[in-house]
Amino acid sequence: MDDSKIYSMVDHTLLAATSTWEGIVSLCDEAILYKTASVCIPPSFIKRVHDKYGDAINICTVIGFPLGYSSLEAKQQEIIQAIDDGASELDVVINIGDAKDKNFDKITFELTALKKSAGEKILKVIIECCYLEEDEKIALCKCVTESGADYIKTSTGFGTGGATLEDIKLFKAHIGSNVAIKAAGGMRNREDFIAFINEGCTRLGTSSAVKVLSGGGPGVY
Repeated sequence: MDDSKIYSMVDHTLLAATSTWEGIVSLCDEAILYKTASVCIPPSFIKRVHDKYGDAINICTVIGFPLGYSSLEAKQQEIIQAIDDGASELDVVINIGDAKDKNFDKITFELTALKKSAGEKILKVIIECCYLEEDEKIALCKCVTESGADYIKTSTGFGTGGATLEDIKLFKAHIGSNVAIKAAGGMRNREDFIAFINEGCTRLGTSSAVKVLSGGGPGVY
């Protein structure tokens, strides 16, 4: 697999609390140079990036991030603002407490409402696998499928663990045909990127693709 195919599936990511405009610009310039699928950036930078780069870059952002326990109304407003500012893709964190309480109908209701707010924009649902038991992951595959969301995503990259191939295999067995898979966190080298793509992921959330593929060393997210 050549590097260009890997880059085409990468959401080139900078979500650290210490993210600066200089860092965001560097991220965006790399994304354009290497033709990544998108940049995934904090909501506060969306408008500034859109004003600077226009249609030259596909903007992804995060909603209810990273803990997921914002109210439905707050998440809806984040989505509306993000789209108004120029985002085309929205990665939303579920209410993980609802999952632990087995309140999956509530999660489906929330995700359905959020997909309605997102409209034609891509909605990716982060379930944060590191905090979940297998039966909870399976139930959440059903929630994501029934909601009409576009992707199920493994992780925020800020939890206790990142993507695993075992979780991708579990997703494939339980999601509907309308749902794609994004892996995030835990990918350290080119071989990891290829393994997740070969297992069925069509997006990789990582800050490390350019560093890894250009020979700069192992990644950290």
